[in-house]
Amino acid sequence: MSSTHGELDRYVAAELVIAVASTDRCGECPVWDRSRQQLFWTDMVGRKFQSFDWATGKHEVVKDGIEIAGFRRNRPGGYVITNTSGIWTWDGAGELELVADAIEGVPLSMNDCTADSAGRLIAGSTYYDPSREYELGKLLSVDPAGKVTILDEGIHLSNGIGHSPDDRILYYADTSERVIYAYDYDIQSGSVSNRRIFVRVPPHEGIPDGLTVDSEGFIWSAQWYGSCVVRYDPDGKEERRIHTPAKQTSSVTFGGPDLDELYITSAGSSEALPCMPPGYDPTAGFFGGPLYRVRVDIQGREQGMTNISPRGV
Repeated sequence: MSSTHGELDRYVAAELVIAVASTDRCGECPVWDRSRQQLFWTDMVGRKFQSFDWATGKHEVVKDGIEIAGFRRNRPGGYVITNTSGIWTWDGAGELELVADAIEGVPLSMNDCTADSAGRLIAGSTYYDPSREYELGKLLSVDPAGKVTILDEGIHLSNGIGHSPDDRILYYADTSERVIYAYDYDIQSGSVSNRRIFVRVPPHEGIPDGLTVDSEGFIWSAQWYGSCVVRYDPDGKEERRIHTPAKQTSSVTFGGPDLDELYITSAGSSEALPCMPPGYDPTAGFFGGPLYRVRVDIQGREQGMTNISPRGV
């Protein structure tokens, strides 16, 4: 499009609608299931796993009382999920099956995740607590056999993770540091190298939360405290932003039959952190809760699936 940045803002903002008038305390990790034409996402704090049916508009709480921070569909069936107790497989109905709950003697407290095209789970651990000294998190990989490998260390608040369309670059947000990193990624070995800063979000903006990568290789990053989703080109330059009514805009993905609809989660429980931008008020305003949808002039990509066998199978 030849529009200016401001015109792009107005263009997309005019199309933003509430897909589900949910009251999520911390909506996260939207995942589109193309085979079912449904969106799945989690209320991590409210402990709900939810779905939205594109054709009927029906919203369903698939499972109540389950903590899911991140998840991906799993080729053997069900899902691989991450939460504050570790990494698990889940058939979508019954009990969780443990994949890993510790590495090098340290209990795993996991947040967001993704899957590469080889079926590995890539996820970040986090122990962030600004009230005290805390263990730094790690970027981890889980192969189809369930082996957990440390890819990187020294992460404060692990968040959004995604790959470039050719799998050669991995993007990873450290939220409290206001940074999205880029790594060279080797799909054959599942290793990373050459960590560099892809985007450093300015102090006056929100902080980078969940992210997704579209078919053109541009990165869409939800800004918690920022009431927006920002699209960056592969060089890290902002290309546009979509404003939302929610102060805590939490994550984003593409869905719809043509993968040209952006789904945006939000969080209704206010969380005050030291990395809030100057002037941000954590006591007033609309923090979030709904699932938003907007059609854009760009096609996304369906998220990859893991290929991890449940233990004992």
